[in-house]
Amino acid sequence: MSPTRQAVAQARHLVVKIGSSSLTTAVGGLDRARLDTLVDALAARVAAGTYVVMVSSGAIAAGLAPLGLRRRPRDLATQQAAASVGQLALGYAYVQSWTRHGRTVGQVLLTSDDLVRRAHYRNAQRTFARLRGLGVVPVVNENDTVVTDEIRFGDNDRLAALVAHLVGADALVLLSDVGGLYDSDPRLGAARLVPEVTGPADTCGVRVGDGGVLGTGGMASKLEAATVASQAGVPVLLAAATQVGRALGPADVGTAFAATGARLSARRFWLRHAAGATGRLRLDDGAVRAVVHRRRSLLAAGITGVEGDFEAGDVVELVDGRDVVIARGMVGFDAAELPELIGRSTRDLPAELRREVVHADDLVPV
Repeated sequence: MSPTRQAVAQARHLVVKIGSSSLTTAVGGLDRARLDTLVDALAARVAAGTYVVMVSSGAIAAGLAPLGLRRRPRDLATQQAAASVGQLALGYAYVQSWTRHGRTVGQVLLTSDDLVRRAHYRNAQRTFARLRGLGVVPVVNENDTVVTDEIRFGDNDRLAALVAHLVGADALVLLSDVGGLYDSDPRLGAARLVPEVTGPADTCGVRVGDGGVLGTGGMASKLEAATVASQAGVPVLLAAATQVGRALGPADVGTAFAATGARLSARRFWLRHAAGATGRLRLDDGAVRAVVHRRRSLLAAGITGVEGDFEAGDVVELVDGRDVVIARGMVGFDAAELPELIGRSTRDLPAELRREVVHADDLVPV
């Protein structure tokens, strides 16, 4: 067994993401038999001593049949209406299923705004910590009933990756209707399973598609989510929901993504992956070297241009002369203040403006 699969099998704190297609059908809404099978496997892992956080899709899909809809709606208002109906059905089904195992579940609904805003991010951390202390199994979903296009995660795969780091999980398991990462769409003919991903070279030449009739993520979002988590130090297993027993047991199925980066602090992970950038600062070559290679703070002298409308405390992207994003950080000035400062040495600035534009402690290379 590879070290990555061993890490997943032995994880004491696990985030498990379940896709819509693994829980529902377009005709019959929730498939209770499949839901119960998934919960049975999760409950067995909990009984063995692992604390599990579920990230569950399926709210919109669960609302289709009761509303007489044949497929996932495209307009946001109907998606929100379907989620309003389906969220109750999905939550009730989980309560009933987990009650068979004597477990209490709690619902956590998030929007990306809850992870973009630092105060909300800390509040979410405290909520999850308290639920764990009380022995509650969290069921996490995007709050589709109120989310807008501007503040949505886009899919629950990315949400699962963010939650895995947020709660300090030892591993992330992504369950879907596909048995792992393939080099092409297995539905269209011969395709080769990629069993282990230890770096970018292992995914070269892989062609991925989009989501199906019930979901939004597809393999592209799963690959992105696995990359985000693994680069932040969280090993990932991507497997079929039909093989949940083996995925949550010996972890000898699907595709294993090795943790390729050091575990980031919550703050640095938030800066890199969760926070939304509201502007850009263009840097000269000297500033790029200072920020990326010497991990120094960004000073006004190294800035060549400012884009966007942001305030002090917002997150901005730092880009080089080729328009490549090289870092993200929390800016110390409003956008309106910077044009008169850029390119100027700190000693030439008024005393009240002699500070870093982005402090090294608030900056993370990408």
